[in-house]
Amino acid sequence: MTAQFMIKYIEWGVSHAYVWGFVVVFLLMAVESSFVPFPSEVTMIPAGFLAFRGDLAFGNPHMDLISVVLCGLAGSLVGAFFNYYFALFLGRPFLYRYGKYFLVKPNVIARAEKIFCEYGEIATFVCRLLPGIRQLISLPAGISRMSLIRFSLFTGLGAGIWSAILAGIGYYLGSLSEEMTYSQLVYGGKNILKENYIWLILFIFTLIVVYALSHHFVMKPKRTGI
Repeated sequence: MTAQFMIKYIEWGVSHAYVWGFVVVFLLMAVESSFVPFPSEVTMIPAGFLAFRGDLAFGNPHMDLISVVLCGLAGSLVGAFFNYYFALFLGRPFLYRYGKYFLVKPNVIARAEKIFCEYGEIATFVCRLLPGIRQLISLPAGISRMSLIRFSLFTGLGAGIWSAILAGIGYYLGSLSEEMTYSQLVYGGKNILKENYIWLILFIFTLIVVYALSHHFVMKPKRTGI
């Protein structure tokens, strides 16, 4: 329902994509990365499609695709920073008591906190690639006062990969047909994502293992002779 609602507005804004396309991607991804629950697929997949057609500001498919990904990343970071500082300054009691007025239910906050406590800072990266939790993992990071540099690094890495995947799907669909409706784009892209999600999970698992091993060896105390 949310996706269908947003598709109508995406279709309306396409006629202005050449001028405002990158700005719209930035703004929608910033909103999506904060509290407003709508799927990033409705923004990034059509943006990748428009990039392939050269309908954005540069008129060059490769430049437009790179710019779309960067705008998606920048917007995601802005939304994530909003959630981070919101939680940092207001704290856990406020979020649990009044979060529902900001479209954040207590059980959702509890779920995000549990994931963050179990998996630590790496959760801010992993959850950026998972539906239903990617926006709210910034809240426990703010509550726990996670280092802003590390928060930015992990969030940016996850958001950048996610934006690139979605924009790449749109770009790929553009190579198949330039006459698709935006409803077909979004749902076709989501089907491609669903069919290949196992590879994304394996990719995430590999990165976690590499991170855990490198962290273990870096933090392992050196033996000193007596």
